[in-house]
Amino acid sequence: MLPPFGRVFYWPGWMERESADALFKSLLAQIDWQSRSIRMFGRVLNQPRLIAFQGDEGVCYRYSGGDYIAQPWHPDLLTLHDQLKRFVSNALRTVEKKPEHAIQFNSVLINRYRTGMDSMGWHADDEKALGRNPVIASISLGEQRRFMFRARASKARYELIPKHGSLIVMAGDLQHHWQHQLPKTKKAIQERINLTFRTVTE
Repeated sequence: MLPPFGRVFYWPGWMERESADALFKSLLAQIDWQSRSIRMFGRVLNQPRLIAFQGDEGVCYRYSGGDYIAQPWHPDLLTLHDQLKRFVSNALRTVEKKPEHAIQFNSVLINRYRTGMDSMGWHADDEKALGRNPVIASISLGEQRRFMFRARASKARYELIPKHGSLIVMAGDLQHHWQHQLPKTKKAIQERINLTFRTVTE
């Protein structure tokens, strides 16, 4: 738990190695990767990574001055989505002892980090469209990278290095009090794909 009531769960071997390898290869070849701009501090900059956004029909995710209209689910991601929402719902029911806890992810934001220079800066998934205390499920494929958390008030930091095929779930009030990032590295490393399943409510 990250105070006051933020929750971070980590399953390092959530996907079997062969399944993770196959999905990584499939997504690299078949996703319509895009280079998109983002508005930061009054400037429009290219995001230092490639992205794609998929989900249920009609879902539109707005952040940092951009609109992301969901493309249809890739068949492999739709299958993964069905498995994931059952797993996360059961995990949160067990921890929070709330039998009504059912997660209905309706979209996935896909980030492709081509080299160590591709990155994600400090941010929180706190857009109004994600609800008050969003549940975000993050699957890592490919190269291992540092995934860092920083408290907004105290600046305390924690770090994970998610493995290929691992699952991280962020829940509770985490997005109100903590930020996270995937920093750059000068090391010569291979590609990484990150899948963040979420529920866009409006």
